[in-house]
Amino acid sequence: MLQQLTDDMKSAMKSGDKVRLSAIRMLRAAIKDREIEVGHALAADESLAVLSRLVKQRNDAARQYAEAGRADLEEKELLEAAIFQAYMPEPLSDEELAAIIEAAVVETGASSMREMGAVMNIVKAKAQGRADMGKLSAIVKQRLG
Repeated sequence: MLQQLTDDMKSAMKSGDKVRLSAIRMLRAAIKDREIEVGHALAADESLAVLSRLVKQRNDAARQYAEAGRADLEEKELLEAAIFQAYMPEPLSDEELAAIIEAAVVETGASSMREMGAVMNIVKAKAQGRADMGKLSAIVKQRLG
């Protein structure tokens, strides 16, 4: 992912796209910071977790700016989120999510909300970066509830 980011950063510099350049630099810095924290180069799933966190942060900030009536800042956050989102893998369809959840329920033998944590651990591992965890949690609750 870092090589792709470096290439995209160079093209953003050449084209003069300051917003894209800034967002890519921010993403690279977040990945490098995480590498320093853990003491090794990040695996693909670890980089994806950093990317997911940044997308979620930008969407949350945009929502807060919208509530405060700051459309200019909301737009900036949404633009950054869209740039980050371009590096995310293809999202899972609702059918794929349902299949992953059903497989996790069968694998754990879950039959009530008490086993939700075990189901979510399996689902998270399979859907990391490809689905909104809040949405997944709601679907699992509905399935187990």
